[in-house]
Amino acid sequence: MFHAGDPIQSRVEYNSTNNKATVTLSPVGKPRPSVLLLTLTQDISSDLYEYMYVGFSSLSETSSASHYILAWNFKMNGEAEDIEASRLPKLPESPEGKGGYGKIKKILAVVLSLAAATFVLVLVFGAILLSRKRRSREVLEDWEVQYGPHKFTYKELFAATKGFKDREILGKGGFGRVYRGLLLASNMQIAVKRVAHDSNQGMREFVAEIATIGRLRHPNLARLLGYCRHKQELFLVYDYMPNGSLDKYLYGQPKSTLDWGMRYKILKDVAAALFYLHQQWTQVVIHRDIKASNVLIDGDMNGRLGDFGLAKLVEHGTDPQTSVLAGTLGYIAPELARTGKANTSTDLFAFGVFMLEVVCGRRPLDPRAPEDQTLLAEWVLNCWDRGDLLETVDGRLQNDYAAEEAEVALKLGLYCSHVVAAARPSMSSVVQYLTGVSKLPDNLRDIIEARDFPGSTSATSSDVPQNISFSSLTISASLVTEGR
Repeated sequence: MFHAGDPIQSRVEYNSTNNKATVTLSPVGKPRPSVLLLTLTQDISSDLYEYMYVGFSSLSETSSASHYILAWNFKMNGEAEDIEASRLPKLPESPEGKGGYGKIKKILAVVLSLAAATFVLVLVFGAILLSRKRRSREVLEDWEVQYGPHKFTYKELFAATKGFKDREILGKGGFGRVYRGLLLASNMQIAVKRVAHDSNQGMREFVAEIATIGRLRHPNLARLLGYCRHKQELFLVYDYMPNGSLDKYLYGQPKSTLDWGMRYKILKDVAAALFYLHQQWTQVVIHRDIKASNVLIDGDMNGRLGDFGLAKLVEHGTDPQTSVLAGTLGYIAPELARTGKANTSTDLFAFGVFMLEVVCGRRPLDPRAPEDQTLLAEWVLNCWDRGDLLETVDGRLQNDYAAEEAEVALKLGLYCSHVVAAARPSMSSVVQYLTGVSKLPDNLRDIIEARDFPGSTSATSSDVPQNISFSSLTISASLVTEGR
């Protein structure tokens, strides 16, 4: 029951989840009434700007009235506190005198005006809060829900890399830059690869591939922790490797040269990783860009094969094939350059070149080297023919190496990089050769020289299409195929 001159409290609430607004009216100090004065369901977020002015207004039509707002409370994400009657100022005397129906009308006008103004205020603040939340969070598409555990927010990665500052750059590749980062919530160091992606068409497929590759677990693989999709950019999150990539130790003028024990161990580490990818995991994973810069060194100086970001899943029973020749010049098998089809054998070719690179401390293709040493594999083979195979071992080792291991690594490197795919060994055999479980074939030199093998075609440099632009061969990617 309302009496003239008594303060009246109006409660206006808006729920942005169900877009429902409610209004109640009661004397100050009394419990909230169970009957709603007004109920309205309306989504007004699209009608409000990010910044707006808020004020109070009232309407008394043709009559004159005095409206007073004695107090008001506002709260977001919860209920506002009730107004205490003892703390309210007294209502000024009406010019029309005390009592009467006119005073009640004035009080009601004040209350209703207060209710309307408070209602608008709640809506404005609610819309601003909703807008800020939408801007700060990543939009998760329906099809991304199944890959949610692998997803990082852009806000997390932005904070981790200090806003992607240049001083946090660890390296640059064909698809983007790699940044050092620190996840604030877990105090975990990460490496973030920032990839430009101009097409929305393959986004769903890309995320599926990332989720699949993220399930790979092996001590000699750089673990892919997850991804972030922000506008037209993709961010791949990896374990951070404090000692960087192997190429810096081979070519970057490090303070100390990698000794032979470390080099041979790294060769075995990468071989174990490839064996896992090719033959031990539930799917066959084709890396397609094995080279020193994609081998990372962890805190214990273990080799880890990395860069699994841009993978492609191929339906079961189909041949892996892409429309763009991917890889790095010097590591590309002849049949890959000819057909564009990657498989485990093309990985073997790249691994063979990588082995020679690590043992010799030289790039597979070096235009600055003497003419007879420009192609690393050809130079090593010629030295073998002359009986000077160990002369190709990195001179920085100063003859401090295990000759038997070096000979195995050099010959195995030539074996794996055979120009005929059918002649190359499997990764399981490579692991056995490197660990000493098996010995290399006695007629290995004849095998390397041979060009005719059952089910194979001869492959020479003349098989490489003349219209290939080698400027496009700096792509780092990996490929996954279903089944065995």
